[in-house]
Amino acid sequence: MQRYSIVSIARNALTGHRNWQRAWRSPEPKPSYDAVIIGGGGHGLGTAYYLAKEHGLTNIAVLEKGWLGGGNTGRNTTIIRSNYLYDESAALYDHAVKLWEGLSQELNYNTMYSPRGVMMLAHNVHDVQVFKRHIYANRLNGVDNEWLTPEQAKAYCPPLDIRRDARYPVMGAALQRRGGTARHDAVAWGYARGADALGVDIIQNCEVTGIRRDGDKVIGVETMRGYIQAPKVGVVAAGNTTVVMDMAGVRMPLESYPLQALVSEPVKPVFPCVVMSNTVHAYISQSDKGELVIGAGTDQFTSYSQRGGFHIIEHTLEAILELFPVFSRMRMLRQWGGIVDVTPDRSPILAKTPVRGLYVNCGWGTGGFKATPGSAHTFAHTIARDEPHPINAPFTLERFRTGRLIDEAAAAAVAH
Repeated sequence: MQRYSIVSIARNALTGHRNWQRAWRSPEPKPSYDAVIIGGGGHGLGTAYYLAKEHGLTNIAVLEKGWLGGGNTGRNTTIIRSNYLYDESAALYDHAVKLWEGLSQELNYNTMYSPRGVMMLAHNVHDVQVFKRHIYANRLNGVDNEWLTPEQAKAYCPPLDIRRDARYPVMGAALQRRGGTARHDAVAWGYARGADALGVDIIQNCEVTGIRRDGDKVIGVETMRGYIQAPKVGVVAAGNTTVVMDMAGVRMPLESYPLQALVSEPVKPVFPCVVMSNTVHAYISQSDKGELVIGAGTDQFTSYSQRGGFHIIEHTLEAILELFPVFSRMRMLRQWGGIVDVTPDRSPILAKTPVRGLYVNCGWGTGGFKATPGSAHTFAHTIARDEPHPINAPFTLERFRTGRLIDEAAAAAVAH
């Protein structure tokens, strides 16, 4: 790996980085690969990285229809946590958190992981009962989570309004101290550089237009840049999974919704953690640049739009001001949207499909970013060995036929 001195860094900065080494190559697609990953977001790039690093599969291509991280990886609010209710979910998301903790060292790339804590507010008796149930379940699974009084919540997050006569009075909060944030695009770039260094071909502007089958097995993919033969294909195309899987004749139990977020003008550090409220239906944190990062739930209609409805923004800001009236004079800087695919039980699908050699990673809904390393790690195992990792074994496609659902709707009620 090329390293730079301070002098060379300054020289390259003054010359427009003409001699700066590219973080990853831009190869032409080869006629065939041992495996193809469709989707160049964090999950897809991470899958390729672990396939190469841990399973020795280096003749791999990651195909991205646009640019790396241009989908949901670059269109989320960067929140990380693992305080999910059910055993299966806790195991998967906490596996991800453990990988997050050492990911910068693993990739030799600063992902800016910041365990600043994620606090979930309770506003009524039902909230209190639900969050305490989560806390007890988390502790049984070895996942950190604790109950805070309103005064303790205020001490942890000083801008929080805990007046008893507030429209939504704070009755307490559940806090996961290991939760926090990371830099979304840095995660994609880190995995891309790591996978490229191991020999993986990362091919941008290469949209997949078809998946070719020979009977019940996959044999390759059609792309805008020609046909590519591959006995194994992993689909990691969040938001567009149904479209891609339909190319292989596989129907998916998914619906796609727009999900919006927005940021304020930058200010000095004023917000020390992540706060979310299911009842008020909004959440907020502060980026390292000083922007307040704000989001809520999905739009109410299915769509492949990355814009969403303006009224969602208005409702989100109204909700934030119920909790943090101190921000009433802040100006919003920009807004964006992503496309999320949602399963009936609000849990992901990380599994083989009825088509031999075809694997799918989807259904993360509003919480895919937090799972990035854990999802990629277990999905790579599934592709390489043609069998699930013990952690992702419950997240099958067949569960929607057998009824063995993992209903995390309560834990995923707020987009995060």
